Amino acid sequence: MTTQHTALRALLGRYSVGPKHLVEPGPNDDQLACMTQAALRAPDHAELVPYRFKLVRGAAREGMAALFADAARAAGKGEAGAALDAERALRPPMTVAVVARIDLGHPQVPAHEQWAAVGGAIANFLAAAHLLGFGGKMLSGAKVRNPAIAAAFCEAGETLLGWIALGTPARQPAGPARKPAPAEVLQDWHPPCKP
Repeated sequence: MTTQHTALRALLGRYSVGPKHLVEPGPNDDQLACMTQAALRAPDHAELVPYRFKLVRGAAREGMAALFADAARAAGKGEAGAALDAERALRPPMTVAVVARIDLGHPQVPAHEQWAAVGGAIANFLAAAHLLGFGGKMLSGAKVRNPAIAAAFCEAGETLLGWIALGTPARQPAGPARKPAPAEVLQDWHPPCKP
């Protein structure tokens, strides 16, 4: 089997791994740089790089846990709910906040193309993490819309998309794949009939 086929087979085995199934070690700085290089290879019209990845590791995890707990209380959750949300911030060995920088007035690149670039970057980042032996999952939810959390991660004009939980997978996926067969997604296009 060629190196290309080996890499493709590994890529086709990628799956999302939730925070409760991630353990130490998380990626080191060289591995994070490699994952970011892969993200930067995603299609990006005019090379705007409309995203930033903000690392939450070490003592910063406690700060994010406190933000999550405060957001839970602000959403009407009791102390048990706040403690659970704080624990979610501490579970993965590393978390990467994904922040979008969309230029709504760009003369050449409309917003939807910039959002596509952000999605491509996330996909490449997660694929590289998988190929390096790590697991990860993109997470979002109501927390991304909490003003205090968004302000903690974003500068003016930025949007918090969510967080990538990263670490070493503690287990392999079980059960059948939930994705459709390629034939359900890959379709031939035919021009519309002229009246």
